[in-house]
Amino acid sequence: MAELFRPFWWHDNALHLIDQRVLPHREHVVACRSVDDVAAAIRSMQVRGAPAIGCTAAYGMLIAAQQAFAAGVRPHAALAAAQAQLDATRPTAVNLMWATARMRQAAAQLDGAELIERLHAEADAITAEDLAMCRAIGQHGVALIPPRGHVLTHCNAGGLATAGYGTALAPIRTAHEHGRPVHVYVDETRPFLQGARLTAWELQRLGISLTLITDSMAAVMMQQGAVDCVIVGADRIVANGDVANKIGTYGLAVLARAHDIPFYVAAPSSTIDLARSGGEQIPIEQRDPAEVTMCGGVAVAPSGVAVANPAFDVTPARLVSAIITERGVITAPYHEALPRHGGH
Repeated sequence: MAELFRPFWWHDNALHLIDQRVLPHREHVVACRSVDDVAAAIRSMQVRGAPAIGCTAAYGMLIAAQQAFAAGVRPHAALAAAQAQLDATRPTAVNLMWATARMRQAAAQLDGAELIERLHAEADAITAEDLAMCRAIGQHGVALIPPRGHVLTHCNAGGLATAGYGTALAPIRTAHEHGRPVHVYVDETRPFLQGARLTAWELQRLGISLTLITDSMAAVMMQQGAVDCVIVGADRIVANGDVANKIGTYGLAVLARAHDIPFYVAAPSSTIDLARSGGEQIPIEQRDPAEVTMCGGVAVAPSGVAVANPAFDVTPARLVSAIITERGVITAPYHEALPRHGGH
């Protein structure tokens, strides 16, 4: 069995997480002991990836209840405040809101020590379920990887972005574990470099063959026949099959269609948002312009330049060859198939 990453863990009444901003150069652990700490970790991308954010937020809700109990404050009021604070940190990833709502529901009708115990069990369950879902995504998705096994991926949808196994990387990891040939072309993923810093680091540790490319190289790699399929993760999949994922994903889907290459999306059912009918309804997070004008702490653009920095884009369902969840492989028409695979 391949090594599991532990991007976060609960210990001594605190949530500990690997600070993903400083990888791959340092493995620094941050301890979150308040809701403010958890919110700051999510907002600053010390922890990132839709499933990992959801798990982290669940433990943030547990911290809120513990502190309310210790201070003699009504826990349900504290949980409502924590939910609002955490939900506001990153609006695109629906797993976040799903997890905080699930924690509120678990706490309903309970109080005192029983409430704390229930929330702790629920946060652990959300984490365990994510790990199981990601392994199932790998089992369902591995058959979609062509025999040569040349896969292009974008951003980081591996163990660091989940409870420890990955979504887009799950079929790749499963293929590797089964002894199948697999080689990954890793987009660097500007501006935050999740591919270069995180996916490349994970794949190296797992012993999976990879080639790091800049985002602008994807088209020529496809043109030269180097890529057999594209697999990406998702932060939100809406009812018609439109997919929100890291900025640059839409461009890859267009390129894949132009080169007749399958474009797959891998995500747990908690990422499916059936309440929104189309991608135009997905809120897109806008991030600090400094992420674009700076790279590694060094200015790469003129001072005062106007900057656009949407963190995500939306890929239309017509460009998605299939969606892989823990329940199987979904193909169009997505508006009919997605409700049978879960969602909320």
